[in-house]
Amino acid sequence: MGKTSGNMAYTRHEYIHSVPQSKISRYTTGESANEYEYAVSLIASNNVEISSNALEAARVTTNKALTNVLSEGSFQLKVVTYPHEIVREHKFMGFAGADRLSQGMSRSFGRPTGRAAKVKAGQRILTVFVNKAGVDVAKEALERSSKKLPVKHDIVVEQLGSET
Repeated sequence: MGKTSGNMAYTRHEYIHSVPQSKISRYTTGESANEYEYAVSLIASNNVEISSNALEAARVTTNKALTNVLSEGSFQLKVVTYPHEIVREHKFMGFAGADRLSQGMSRSFGRPTGRAAKVKAGQRILTVFVNKAGVDVAKEALERSSKKLPVKHDIVVEQLGSET
């Protein structure tokens, strides 16, 4: 994906005949009815574009690491970022004698190949809500899933206020 440029986001669907779907199957997993004591978040350290494939891989890795140790009803995982950006690609041929085929139009529009989320520095990517016993497990799970993402990260633990 590379760095995020200063260009405007490309999200206009009316100009594209076949808009690619996001690869993320679920944005929220776990038990949402419980009240949790802590929120553990994976936060981007710099600006980057993250593909929906990478976000789904991080979600699956985090969910698997959490369910291996905690029960399904003792955490809630949220994918906070949404891949709005439509990624285009102008494909080239890379074999011998393809010079005359590959040159094509300069500044061509390209075909939509996927989706990506523009993430700014300090923005949350994934958040896990747990009780005190699950904080270390959540930190470890987010550390594992960060290997699937093309961004430097911080893991922040916040204590949620109890309003009684």
